[in-house]
Amino acid sequence: MSTDVTVIILLALAGFLLGGVYSTWKTARKAAIVLAVLAVLAIAGAVAWWVGA
Repeated sequence: MSTDVTVIILLALAGFLLGGVYSTWKTARKAAIVLAVLAVLAIAGAVAWWVGA
């Protein structure tokens, strides 16, 4: 898999997770916080993968 595809997939995953944060914030704060942490990790992974390439 090419580097560009991996970065795009990680950013798409981060967007999906941020959508989950938005939709669950009022009802399940702990779950939303976990999703936010995972989104930040996905973004950091995408940036690290992109810079390391």
